[in-house]
Amino acid sequence: MRRTTRAVTAGATGVIAAALALGGAALADGNAPTESNGGSIVEDFSYPGAAGILASQGVELIGGDGHIILSDCGAPPAGDIGLIKVYTTNVIGQGGTVCFKVLGSTGRLDLKVPAVYEIRGDGRTQGAGHEGTATVTTDSGVETTKDLDPDGSTQFGVGDGGTEPTTLLQLTVHP
Repeated sequence: MRRTTRAVTAGATGVIAAALALGGAALADGNAPTESNGGSIVEDFSYPGAAGILASQGVELIGGDGHIILSDCGAPPAGDIGLIKVYTTNVIGQGGTVCFKVLGSTGRLDLKVPAVYEIRGDGRTQGAGHEGTATVTTDSGVETTKDLDPDGSTQFGVGDGGTEPTTLLQLTVHP
């Protein structure tokens, strides 16, 4: 954590002085930043607009590092790299498909996508695409993590011969 030293004017309140002494910030009204007053001094890595996405697409995006983001499934590929496509038996996302764009060489996204049976890597040609993993759980609580095929499909749950639907909990990409 980086600490910042600031001069405090003689008229500053104790709250402002305490916040500044601890290396934090204070709002103009003299109160320390909190969730209720719109301020924040700590990044919580929650997904922006998650409540609206859940309401409109049925996909719960919890948080991550910002390097894997929800995307329109119709977005064109950039060269040999397209989108990671998550297929479900539920009519969520875009007709049962939820798509994600990878913005870095590494990334993590925590989410809940129900009834997943297949995940298609983002490589459009052999040898292209991001290496990664997907963690799913069954309704009975059995959690599994599988490597994703960067330029092909990986089956889960009923798509892999299982009898229980699986919920996608996490996507990661790595070099």
